[in-house]
Amino acid sequence: MTTVSDQPSQHTSQHGFAPLAIARIKGAQRANQIAIYLIYAAIFAFVVFGTIASIKAFHDNQLLYQLFYNLPYALVALTIPITIYDALVVYRYRLNQPSMIAMSIGVSTLILVGGLIFADTAWLGLSCWLGVAFLFKVSFKRFFNFLEVADVPEVDEEAESTEA
Repeated sequence: MTTVSDQPSQHTSQHGFAPLAIARIKGAQRANQIAIYLIYAAIFAFVVFGTIASIKAFHDNQLLYQLFYNLPYALVALTIPITIYDALVVYRYRLNQPSMIAMSIGVSTLILVGGLIFADTAWLGLSCWLGVAFLFKVSFKRFFNFLEVADVPEVDEEAESTEA
């Protein structure tokens, strides 16, 4: 009869994090990377279509103007649900301080909604969401750097000095 300790553990934790938790955090990191690509695409669209729309021959082209004006907004707006999911994962596994997560999401939401209601504009609120995605990028990077450093075996300095 085999005992529990004789069986290989398939559910070993890595520094207090279960494999499922690490997989979920990696998934959130991949989702955050998609959000960052969407942000880069929005910046690229703004620069390219804005430059083309500023050329005298294209001043009256409504399609270029709409691409210049609305496409960056739409791309950044697509990152909001991804960023909220990342915020929930970061909060759940305490990868960042809860107050910092609440402040970044809260301020971004407040400025976006306030800008839409009172100023009839979304650019400032959406620019806040850009920063939130990059904040979570840093949080995920710090977490996985921590796991890498924690996996490195400690070298006994005293044993090394006696061998030399």
